[in-house]
Amino acid sequence: MNSHQLGLRPASATVSSCKICQGPAELYGVVDLHRPCETKDAMRPPLSGIPVYYRRCSACGFLFTDAFDDWSEGQFKTHIYNDDYHLFDPDYKTARPNSNAGIVADLWAGHKTRMRVLDYGGGNDVFCSALRAGGFMEAVTYDPMVPEHARPPTGKFDLVTCFETIEHLPDPLAGIARIADYVAEPGAVLYSTLTQPADFDNLGLAWWYVGPRNGHVSIFTKHALNLAWAPHGFKTAALNDGVHLAFRTLPEGWGLAL
Repeated sequence: MNSHQLGLRPASATVSSCKICQGPAELYGVVDLHRPCETKDAMRPPLSGIPVYYRRCSACGFLFTDAFDDWSEGQFKTHIYNDDYHLFDPDYKTARPNSNAGIVADLWAGHKTRMRVLDYGGGNDVFCSALRAGGFMEAVTYDPMVPEHARPPTGKFDLVTCFETIEHLPDPLAGIARIADYVAEPGAVLYSTLTQPADFDNLGLAWWYVGPRNGHVSIFTKHALNLAWAPHGFKTAALNDGVHLAFRTLPEGWGLAL
């Protein structure tokens, strides 16, 4: 297959607007469609010969591709989030959700019996199952790409978790708006996504986190994250390079001073 047959948007040398701040975003580099984040030879699929161009905003540093902007959910399920996806994200099924459940259980141990938790983009129910088994009042999985968890939840949640999800959003502002809409006031979002490292200008698209086969289409800087959450009145604090907390008002009882 070629780009046209796959429905990929053709690349253009014309300067585009950044998806986060509308600043000028020129073409920055290109990788193969089949490039995964896992770079071990055993995990690397054959090259497809189909180029995926990324742009980078000169104002906020946001890196993104618009190649998939015309795709439907069905096309993503067919070509990215298919039966082979776990081969390129081996921690996706159990290791990551169990590890994340341990982190959340430790941080909110004293409040779990009163908390509603929504896992947005969770993929499966491993994370929420662990929270429910650990005594959380409610833990709900929502992922529009997974039929058994594709029904939108109702109401507001004290904590919305969103692990390794926003880098997958072709329309990050719309996706973050949907996440923010589920957050109670007071409440928070605990989310993970790697931000561009200090030496990104030297690494460029050689940085391992840029992988269209994994669905990584939106790569943030910390500045871009701040701009993306700000329209909803949220601040975002980096707990480390990959884990962040976004909130309007934190519940005082949580004891999280940021």
